Amino acid sequence: MQRRRLMLALASTAALPFTARAAAPMVEIWKDPNCGCCQDWVKHLNKNGFATRVHDEGNAAARKRLGLPEKLGSCHTGQVGGYAIEGHVPAREIQRLLKEKPRAVGLAVPGMPVGSPGMDGPAYGDQRDPYDVLLVLADGGTRVFQSYR
Repeated sequence: MQRRRLMLALASTAALPFTARAAAPMVEIWKDPNCGCCQDWVKHLNKNGFATRVHDEGNAAARKRLGLPEKLGSCHTGQVGGYAIEGHVPAREIQRLLKEKPRAVGLAVPGMPVGSPGMDGPAYGDQRDPYDVLLVLADGGTRVFQSYR
């Protein structure tokens, strides 16, 4: 009887897509409770295989605690896999960060560029501002991780 239950459990698990079987990376996020673009960024992460835990306060404190320079600030701050994520960073760049594991504090998209994830809804039409995803180094310096033009 136990063997039959085990076989049924394995069969039902095999039918699930791989992403449902694998543990999704958890992104912890601090944001303003009234910010629609922050919530849209969270949805973007969820659609791209990330689990999220959202705190509707503490963005500036989280940024400071995680070692992100104030000049790189945006409207939300996240943490995943030991890295800080500031602003509207595309999910694919977070996935790349977690795969490559560079020595860094994390990634940042300063400000709120139109066309970045969360800033790309119908209200913005087809407008797309160029922006860079920055790799934030331990000394507070940055280098371009990925450009979007």
